[in-house]
Amino acid sequence: MNTRLFLLVPTLALAGLCAKAQTPVYQDPHQPADARAADLIQRLSLKEKISLLGFVSPGVPHLGIQRYVWWNEGLHGVARAGEATVFPQAIGVAATFDDALLRVEGDAVSTEARAKYNMSVAEGRRQQYLGLTFWAPNINIFRDPRWGRGQETYGEDPYLTGRMGSAYVRGMQGNDPLHLKTAACAKHFAVHSGPEASRHSINVRVNEDELRETYLPAFHTLVDSGVEAVMCAYNRVNDQPCCTGRTLLKDILRDEWHFKGHVVSDCGALDDIWERHKALPDAATVAAEAIKTGVNVDCSNLLQADAETAVQKGLINEEDVNKDLAPNLRTAFHLGLYDDPSLSPYKDYGADSVANAYHQQLALQMAEESMVLLRNDGALPLKAANVKTMLIAGSNATSADALLGNYHGTSSHMVTFVEGITAIAGPATGVEYDLGCDPKDTVHFGGTWVASFSDVVVAVIGLTPQVEGEEGDAFLSDAGGDKKTLSLPAGQLAYIRALRKATHKPIIAVVTGGSAMDVDALAPFVNAIIVAWYPGQEGGAALANILFGRVAPSGHLPVTFYKSVADLPAYDDYHVKGRTYRYYEGEVEYPFGFGLSYTTFSYSWAGKPQKIGDTLRFAVQVTAKSDSIPAVAVPQVYIEYPSVPGKLMPVRELKQFARVTPGAIQPFAIPLSALRKWDAEHHDWKLYPGTYRLVIGENSRDEQLSYKFIVK
Repeated sequence: MNTRLFLLVPTLALAGLCAKAQTPVYQDPHQPADARAADLIQRLSLKEKISLLGFVSPGVPHLGIQRYVWWNEGLHGVARAGEATVFPQAIGVAATFDDALLRVEGDAVSTEARAKYNMSVAEGRRQQYLGLTFWAPNINIFRDPRWGRGQETYGEDPYLTGRMGSAYVRGMQGNDPLHLKTAACAKHFAVHSGPEASRHSINVRVNEDELRETYLPAFHTLVDSGVEAVMCAYNRVNDQPCCTGRTLLKDILRDEWHFKGHVVSDCGALDDIWERHKALPDAATVAAEAIKTGVNVDCSNLLQADAETAVQKGLINEEDVNKDLAPNLRTAFHLGLYDDPSLSPYKDYGADSVANAYHQQLALQMAEESMVLLRNDGALPLKAANVKTMLIAGSNATSADALLGNYHGTSSHMVTFVEGITAIAGPATGVEYDLGCDPKDTVHFGGTWVASFSDVVVAVIGLTPQVEGEEGDAFLSDAGGDKKTLSLPAGQLAYIRALRKATHKPIIAVVTGGSAMDVDALAPFVNAIIVAWYPGQEGGAALANILFGRVAPSGHLPVTFYKSVADLPAYDDYHVKGRTYRYYEGEVEYPFGFGLSYTTFSYSWAGKPQKIGDTLRFAVQVTAKSDSIPAVAVPQVYIEYPSVPGKLMPVRELKQFARVTPGAIQPFAIPLSALRKWDAEHHDWKLYPGTYRLVIGENSRDEQLSYKFIVK
């Protein structure tokens, strides 16, 4: 009896060890993602491998691989997935020049995303927009104000775009090196910024300098920051389709930048290559080229439908498919998509993590920092004691669309401009609202008689996402989602003139939109102009706080406000000469970086520039003329370059910025490597010798401090 028991114990132990040893590597969360991916790939049939290359991944039930939809949106909050916090549109976020706050926003968005994912998985719902792979941020360069989707970007400057975009990525993806919180995606790679109407067929031509110095730097910055995904664009660049072109996807992204994540095609981009670009003869050839150049997730069904045919024709082999699938699986393992949910470090996020009070406050702060005061003759801030009656008017005053922008979520806490101002003004103030005008009607107006006896008029006008945005979504655009001019709607301009005829009291113009507009047309008739962008769910509260001086405006333009599109090259011309503050020298309405506060600032050296090693180091002290309302300065550090024969050099170029509280000393450091320019002759970066100027100002055409230095 004892002998039999003695023999049974080691036998059971051995059986347990064998069972543990037989656990597949791909199911072991303690194994590296590369090993797990390799193990899973060798267990899959060719058909199963190909099925996992589409954005709707059907899963492999016999291996425990669940269905997953890779397409999710999170440009400024979780979108299209029920209630979520709606932060300001990206262009407004860029106007904050606050990358630290944007990282916090990204963390909040990914928290809400994880919560929604956890709840949907628990309920057995694995559907689109409830996943963890987010196709944001949009880091294309907003090179032309006519582009409707420019609102999705961080503006016209490569440095600002890269710095803001990388902050959002870090917030979205989290700090855990082994467990991605969500996967962010840098889009649209590359040289993609309209026209919307021709985006599926346009062949963009740029030279090497333009590609390297303007259109690629932000993508390189995000790759260096660890972005998990890159989306290839619809267009061609110098004859190569972005989603099968070797130069962008292989030579630069994978080989030069060492990108290890996955590449997703824009939706239908692979179909465009043979149907619209006519660059390849058929779908099977497109599938083969996409797999060879490294498109890992197809936002259509071309790879799923035609990759097997490509293998049968000998255009690719199964090993090519294996290599193409591996990055997808690595991302999935880093996200924990195929693991027991109880093992996730993010498993505790639930309903109380979505649209909570903390996220509402964060959205309010971001909206406050985003709004840009362009003009003020002393009318602002409003003194509550002097405002007994006020009129809030204009076609966007109660518009939810004017808060949202595109690619937005849905909030149950939307504060319109009327609601926000009314709440701050209080019950003792006689606040009246009137729609006032139709954007296209220049004859019939409302509320002008109320304006005649009001102490102040706040007119909320401008654009909405219905007139500027993506092809198909901006259904009221007369240019396929884009704008033909910078003009504000004619009915709104006529209404502002009518208001001025009705009253001599202050008129505050609040302009919504996602791009540069001709706001100077308002100047003769108003006392102050605020650009509110599309400020998100708390936009009304943020505006009210600024109007009544609870906070000082601190936003700065992330784009140039030109006088007219007539001053610009043709819209479909991607050459940079004459575009953006870096290469445009004509008169403007408001320069890149411009923004007023309720005080003025002075700047002094707290430490004069010194070259220490390969870095230029210096410090600046900011002083405010008045501290009655706490304000924040945004010193911007620009570089002016020496002339180089035969090469187009920027007029000025942003290299550093910070948000600084008056009285504080702000240190800055610029590595000399950041001053390199592309040498097209040798196809490499070069620090050109000559005299450089460092300029510190409050916008791209301002100079508060300067310093010359020589590079030999």
